[in-house]
Amino acid sequence: MALGHSSLDKAVLQSPDAVARAAASRTQDPEKRWLLRQARAVRTSYARNVLDGSGQPNADEIWMLRQSKHVRERYIREVLGADT
Repeated sequence: MALGHSSLDKAVLQSPDAVARAAASRTQDPEKRWLLRQARAVRTSYARNVLDGSGQPNADEIWMLRQSKHVRERYIREVLGADT
């Protein structure tokens, strides 16, 4: 994912849905926009496992693979522009 590791990024990811959606509308990056439009539980999971993680290589890819089929398919459809 394209989000950085700043405390602001983490705060926005963990914020209420309305705040995250407002932030999503202000970014041109499709990955950021997608993540910010996800349910708070998904965003918080990303912040905890990727941003606050141990710096593990490919942490974002590992996180994505561990998501539900619904979340992964939405990413494919909305970010990659492919049919599932």
